[in-house]
Amino acid sequence: MYSLAITGSARLPLLSRPPPMPDLAHFTPHLPTFALLLGVIVLAGMLRRVPIVGRVVNLAILLGLVFVLAMLVDERGRMDPHVGRFMRAFDSSAEEVTGKETRVRMSRDGHFWVTARFGGTTRRMLVDSGATITALSADSATEAGLDVEQPDFPVLLRTANGTIHAQTATVDELQLGNVVARDLPVVVSPSFGNVDVLGMNFLSRLQSWRVEGDTLVLVPHHPQRAAVATS
Repeated sequence: MYSLAITGSARLPLLSRPPPMPDLAHFTPHLPTFALLLGVIVLAGMLRRVPIVGRVVNLAILLGLVFVLAMLVDERGRMDPHVGRFMRAFDSSAEEVTGKETRVRMSRDGHFWVTARFGGTTRRMLVDSGATITALSADSATEAGLDVEQPDFPVLLRTANGTIHAQTATVDELQLGNVVARDLPVVVSPSFGNVDVLGMNFLSRLQSWRVEGDTLVLVPHHPQRAAVATS
C-alpha cells in the first residue's frame, strides 16, 4: 500500500471544500450607503415621469440591474462549485502560444484552467502545483478510452476532502498549447467528480514554469505546433 500527496496548494487548491457562506443573520447594512441608494431610487422614480428623461433613466436602471446581476453571479461562482463550473463554460481565460511559451490567463475563480487533448477527447483541466500526480475523473478516463487498472498495491490519495482509493492509467499523449507530454501516469477515481487535474508529474516535465501576475507561463523542452481548437 502506498499513498500519494495530492492535496492542493494555497494558490491552486484541488477539490477543496467551498468557502462557507456569509452569515446573513449578522449582516448590518451600511446606513449611509443604504440612504443614498434609497434616494437614488426615489429620484429615478420621479424622473421616469418626464417623457425624454424617463427613457434615459429606464436605460440606466436596466444597465444597473445587469451590472448588479453580473456581480452577484460572479460572486456566487467563487463560492458555489456548481455555479463555478457553469461560469467556466463562458470564461474568457484560455491558453495561447507566444513564441516558445504557452501562457494561461487566470480564470475568474482564481485558478488556472487549460484545454487539454488526449485519447481523442478534449478536457478542461485545473493546473495544480500542489498535486503530486495528474488525476482524472472516471468519466474522462472512460471517454478517452484509457486502460484503467487496479494496481497490485492499493493507491491511497490524500486530498483536501480526505483519503480516497484510486486506480491507475497511462495517457499516451496529452497536449495543451505547444506542450506535449507522452506516457503520462495518471490516477483515476469517481471521487474526483467531474474535476480533472494536471499535477506536478506533468509540470516537472517542462523546461520551466512560472506565474507572472495573473498568467501561468509554461515552457516546454521541445515546443510543438499548437493543436487546432475543436468544439
